[in-house]
Amino acid sequence: MSVIECDFPGSSVLSPEVCRAYFHDSYRATLRVPEQSVVAIFFALFAHRPRWMSVLLIVRNALAKLCGLEAPNVSEIMRPAVKSQYRVGEKIGPWPVFFIAENELVVGRDNKHLDFRLSVLKVKKGDMTDVIVSTICTVHNVFGRIYLFFIVPFHRFGVRALMANAVAARRL
Repeated sequence: MSVIECDFPGSSVLSPEVCRAYFHDSYRATLRVPEQSVVAIFFALFAHRPRWMSVLLIVRNALAKLCGLEAPNVSEIMRPAVKSQYRVGEKIGPWPVFFIAENELVVGRDNKHLDFRLSVLKVKKGDMTDVIVSTICTVHNVFGRIYLFFIVPFHRFGVRALMANAVAARRL
């Protein structure tokens, strides 16, 4: 099982937004445990970051707050609260929930420079079930474009690494 870059899934609730997005990407991996909920998959991916990644996120968030942007605090990064269920508007890990259904969880954040959404989508493919992690960013100004110029390489590497680590650790 490996992680592969793929087309943005048409079955995602975010698919109508792709045409307006400044940036989007999607990565796919096959689930060993297809009965996992999208919330369990979210935590299997994002609650097991390498320490270096957590440190980079904390530094980035501190800089974002200095610029007047909304950003998660250290405890949301290091010790995300895990609940039995989530609703739209509540936070899961560091991000507010924008959409939740049996097969898809969408989280994100709106800020002055850009809005982003991250989708964790379960997709049935014959006898197999895959997870597709997709990101959409809509920029509002030049600062959003500059931010993405620097962040996108880290984002691409980071998402692939988180997914590959979850596959290798058999959490997916």
